[in-house]
Amino acid sequence: MAKRTKGHRDKAADVLAIFGISGDLAKKMTFRALYRLEAREALDCPIVGVAIDEWDDEKLREHARESIAATVDNPDEDVFARLAKRLSYVQGDYADCATFKRVAAAIGDAKSPVFYLEIPPSLFATVVHGLGDAGLTENAHVVIEKPFGHDLESARALNADLCEVLDEKQILRIDHYLGKEPVMDITYLRFANTTLEPIWNRQHVSHVQMTIAENFGVDDRGRFYDAVGAMRDVIQNHALQVLALVGMGPPTGNHHDSIRDKKLELFKAVRAADPERYVRGQYEGFLEVKDVAPDSTTETFAAMELEIDNWRWGGVPFFIRAGKCMPAKSSEVTVVFKRPPPLGVGAGKRPEPNQMTVRIEPTPGARMRLFAKKAGEEAFEPADMEVLFEKVPGEEPEPYERLLGDAIAGDATLFARQDVVEAAWAIVDPVIHGPSPMYEYDPGTWGPKEADALVADVGGWNTPE
Repeated sequence: MAKRTKGHRDKAADVLAIFGISGDLAKKMTFRALYRLEAREALDCPIVGVAIDEWDDEKLREHARESIAATVDNPDEDVFARLAKRLSYVQGDYADCATFKRVAAAIGDAKSPVFYLEIPPSLFATVVHGLGDAGLTENAHVVIEKPFGHDLESARALNADLCEVLDEKQILRIDHYLGKEPVMDITYLRFANTTLEPIWNRQHVSHVQMTIAENFGVDDRGRFYDAVGAMRDVIQNHALQVLALVGMGPPTGNHHDSIRDKKLELFKAVRAADPERYVRGQYEGFLEVKDVAPDSTTETFAAMELEIDNWRWGGVPFFIRAGKCMPAKSSEVTVVFKRPPPLGVGAGKRPEPNQMTVRIEPTPGARMRLFAKKAGEEAFEPADMEVLFEKVPGEEPEPYERLLGDAIAGDATLFARQDVVEAAWAIVDPVIHGPSPMYEYDPGTWGPKEADALVADVGGWNTPE
């Protein structure tokens, strides 16, 4: 099929069309994001919802009201009324070319549309080709939800399929973690403070740890999760993106690809994961979850060690763990510095190592663990320095709010580029396809005890506070 696009635009969208608007993601996240954008007067285009359900415009608006009422405290009627006026609905099967003719009629003479695909990955190419056949992709952006492929080979195949219709610059691969304010703060914390750069390397850092924990199970998402698992759902995207921000070199230039270029450089330096340094777990009770196969070998916990072969990080291990049904909902990354030698203070004892912890949730911020004299004793005690990222709760844009706003504005900075996606898949491909034991763990624990062996030489896992 010949490519139908003629160029890339950076101007704002004049229509937003959302495929899968009747789905769970829209109900929980998208309508809330649209409401918040409307409340900030950041919406300036019509919104066309597309789905197979037998709805009309009024049914869509009713569904939007219910979704917003369930996710927004005391929604403002004037704000909702403005949003409702923007909404219209197109019903149809994504495999039917008539559906795309109706979409074309709904968006009218729009010149720079954004199409947001909140649909199963198996339908991405179907919809993109349908849009192309209807002549709707010129000057368009297409926002695609994760996961983008399920391994390196499938990610490349999907991209090749999409690029029969679209240019790379038109594809916005969404990872809501990149829209989190505290994740963005990592870049500013590192590069706006000259005190950190001289020590942010193998000369001073012992190791780095990251924990992304959820204190709940799969619940009603059994069908989705059983096909994905913790490695594909969290580590390949969220965790590696955070690792890139922590480990990359200083961005150069002032353009939307400056950070993405440095992420790619970092990923290319990361060794492919070693199956011998990878631990999988499954919480007790997962096999009883609705729509989970009774003999499922899908992991709900994954932990791994990664190594980076560059001048900055050579010899510094990076440890990552992510899991469900853990004691707390917490996401943080800790840079652990090398321990000082024995000193002529503190009765000759060695202080514990300094640490810089960046918390993504529950309380976004950073903590530098320093040590001072313990009152009345020749001993050391922590003297932490805390920085809170969130100034006024609720005022900062939420992830989907920010990313949808950026897509509408034509800003691709926070969306994943294909070469970066492929480089991330290349890192984890060996442990995805390599056989690995499955260890059961009790809900409410930090995963299987076998994961402790990964960090035995560095003093164990840091427990999120």
